[in-house]
Amino acid sequence: SFVFADWQDAGRGRRGRKWISPPATNLQFSCLKRFSGGYASLSGLSLAVGVAAVNALKDCGVGGIGLKWPNDLVHRGAKLGGVLVELGGEFMGPCHAVIGIGINLRVPEAVRRALDRPCTDLASLRGAEVPSRNALAAAMVARLTEALDAFDAEGFAAFADAWDGLDALAGRAVRIDDPRGAFEGTAAGVDARGALRVRCAGELRRVDSAEVTVRAK
Repeated sequence: SFVFADWQDAGRGRRGRKWISPPATNLQFSCLKRFSGGYASLSGLSLAVGVAAVNALKDCGVGGIGLKWPNDLVHRGAKLGGVLVELGGEFMGPCHAVIGIGINLRVPEAVRRALDRPCTDLASLRGAEVPSRNALAAAMVARLTEALDAFDAEGFAAFADAWDGLDALAGRAVRIDDPRGAFEGTAAGVDARGALRVRCAGELRRVDSAEVTVRAK
């Protein structure tokens, strides 16, 4: 099931970050998906959802969008949208995911100034050819429904190649800020479970915590 919102003044993203969306300017919605397996079977789900969102944008004539691990849609380093997945249910049994997606269509200048990192919107990328919210919503529903069925059947493996082709961090120097300490290295894609791989001091480290911040240098 899908629920769309016209506006948000108390939306939130990963790590409790605030998501602001004035009326009739952007696209934001949530989707509920139930899975027969437990949490352990859902590794990489947010990455798969990101691939579906990029495909929906392509269907609406918007190309050149990449994915920044774990949940950002970006264009040349500026954030266009994001994905947030929250899980409920049992670790080894039936569970569900509430999947939130937000896409910037038109971000007012006052909102841009309030943000702590670069952002972009479809108006900046497409000018007068911005797809309507209804058209983009229909494409998102179609692509996400298809992707969730594929994920339910095959897991992240069904999306690994597509993710690699959209990876905005691949080969770039990155800084990982972790509650246990920060480190720097070179992003080296994701593993079979969707964890970020980082080459650091001659070894390959894996990052899979939702509590980290990843910044390209």
